[in-house]
Amino acid sequence: MQTEEGQPMLSSGKQVILDRETTSYLDVEEYLVGVVARQIPADYEMETLKAQAVIARTYIYQQMAGKNQIAESALDMDYFGQVQLERLWGTSHYLEFYQRVEDAVTQTRGMALRYQDSYIDALFCRCSTGKTRAGDEARPYLVSVECPEDVRADGFLQLKEWTPDEFSRLISAIPDGGPVSADQVPGMIQIGERDGAGYVKVVQIGNVQFQGDEVRYALGIQSPCFSFEDYGGNIRAEVKGIGHGYGFSQYAGNEKAKEGWGYDELLQYFYPGTDLVKEEGEVKEGES
Repeated sequence: MQTEEGQPMLSSGKQVILDRETTSYLDVEEYLVGVVARQIPADYEMETLKAQAVIARTYIYQQMAGKNQIAESALDMDYFGQVQLERLWGTSHYLEFYQRVEDAVTQTRGMALRYQDSYIDALFCRCSTGKTRAGDEARPYLVSVECPEDVRADGFLQLKEWTPDEFSRLISAIPDGGPVSADQVPGMIQIGERDGAGYVKVVQIGNVQFQGDEVRYALGIQSPCFSFEDYGGNIRAEVKGIGHGYGFSQYAGNEKAKEGWGYDELLQYFYPGTDLVKEEGEVKEGES
């Protein structure tokens, strides 16, 4: 069913305008299936998938800022269609995994997280260092919680190595950071500050300071929880965790789901003080 303008009538009341290649419209709930499938392993526990569906929906609702439509190009999200999902999962698993993710979205239909009547920044990562990071004053619901399960996650520990020339070239490319020469590393690298979960906040190389996240992205390492050492004249990094470390840890959440935690309990653990609310409606003709 469509409106007079030719736009689909959506029972959820919210649409994503697919505008990156051609222009078409998807119900947010349908769009979420292709997003959640990209964000989390489809063979995780159903309660973990449901928690991730709420997290993704909360982000979209927040970006909509009270409107019923948003362009896909305005969302910092990757949406996978059938061809991409078959490539991700393999043709033999496609139907099974798609059904699991669709069920997670359907069973949490319209559910999102709020804090004091505003949609939250529902940040998430694949796994923490064993403890998630605390947010700033604007995000009091992002607290540091214990995730001892995360140290058992595949890929939790990463080791990478660079020559002094490679390292200095990558670091010098950080915007507004200042140049770093090969003769300054590894001897002049210092970790200036870490947060309570062990993530690097400040790195100093010589007289130049960099933010931990800047260094992470410049070096292509999986987490801002890292340390450096001289390794036969090269620089070796030991990196713990996967992702920025804020909010929902997917691996720890999945381990808790195996113990019987429901998706609402998971969300309350990782985002304490938030409210899980349901928003439903219908798009009226001509409404946008």
